[in-house]
Amino acid sequence: MATKFDVVIVGARCAGAATALLLARAGARVLVVDKGVYGSDTVSTHALMRGAVLQLSRWGVLPAVVAAGTPPVRSTTFNYSNSETTVAIEPRYGVDALYAPRRTVLDRILVDAAMESGVQFEYGVQVRDIRTDGRGRVRGIEAGRLGLVEAGLIVGADGVHSSIARLVGAWPLIVGHHRTGVLYGYWENLPADGFYWGYRASASVGMIPTNGNASLVFVSWPSQRFEETVRGDVPGAYRRVIREAFPDLDEKLAAARPVERIRGFGGHIGFIRKSAGSGWALVGDAAYFKDPLTAHGITDALRDAEFLARAILRGTAEAWSDYETTRLDLSKTLFDLTDKIVSFAYQDAELQALHRAFSGEMNKEVKAIAAWGPMPGAAPALEVA
Repeated sequence: MATKFDVVIVGARCAGAATALLLARAGARVLVVDKGVYGSDTVSTHALMRGAVLQLSRWGVLPAVVAAGTPPVRSTTFNYSNSETTVAIEPRYGVDALYAPRRTVLDRILVDAAMESGVQFEYGVQVRDIRTDGRGRVRGIEAGRLGLVEAGLIVGADGVHSSIARLVGAWPLIVGHHRTGVLYGYWENLPADGFYWGYRASASVGMIPTNGNASLVFVSWPSQRFEETVRGDVPGAYRRVIREAFPDLDEKLAAARPVERIRGFGGHIGFIRKSAGSGWALVGDAAYFKDPLTAHGITDALRDAEFLARAILRGTAEAWSDYETTRLDLSKTLFDLTDKIVSFAYQDAELQALHRAFSGEMNKEVKAIAAWGPMPGAAPALEVA
């Protein structure tokens, strides 16, 4: 195996695979390493917002998502303590439906498309260290059985607990204050033709139609109460919290069939890290993580993957400055609004105002994505990051 690449990406999930795909299509020589295995599952809300669907369509991979049996989502319902509102997904920017593919579907499709474009993937590889030159610029990684792999740029797409972020000392620029714990499972025979978000003072639920004629149903509540609520009984706590806060949904679950065991996530405080430095960059949850309650994580990851690829291919100091400033401009208000929603410290009217503000920020985001022109076609110039 060649050990010198234009770009080495650590992490083969949606952010890493999408970045690799776009770079390879522009002529870059890209290696992706991942400590996991090809096609494996991971914790996710699955939901793709309009900007993400627009990108997948523009990249030519949305047909594969649809062909995998991912159901179209044409409405979103917000259920509050005293009211319920259903919003139709109106056709805009060439997007007439949203989707929520399982990660075993989406990540695999992106990896396969990247492979077809010439990206080399190596699974079961743990990054142990980085290599720098005499100027302190990152020049490579020590990658398990692969040994030293050199590159013009190392990209960390390796999640919340990113090894690359830790090794390069990428500090958080912004840190949140609140987090939720989440329990989730997949159900068949559960009528769900749109996204459903329910909110009460004590808990929130989401119902998301996905592949295999199943729906993801999650329940979340403030993380500080998570362990005392679960008490080692994950399925019992899951049904108990739903029954107490959302009895109508509990009745529907009683008539449905669980297809996988109930799993949980204890929560993690959100952050936005510095995302680029000398010879390195971060993307996806490695760079920017916010609580999953607003179901915007994959959309963040795909947006920033394309924006990072554009910065790499432009290869100028201005491009890298634009990447950081525009990423923060598109992220900070969404991050702050999510942190407020996650606090559970509101009445219905305030929560509805937060949701309207969040929708406005997503409109701003999709306008920015739609305005991006064609991807640059030149190979990367990497000495300025």
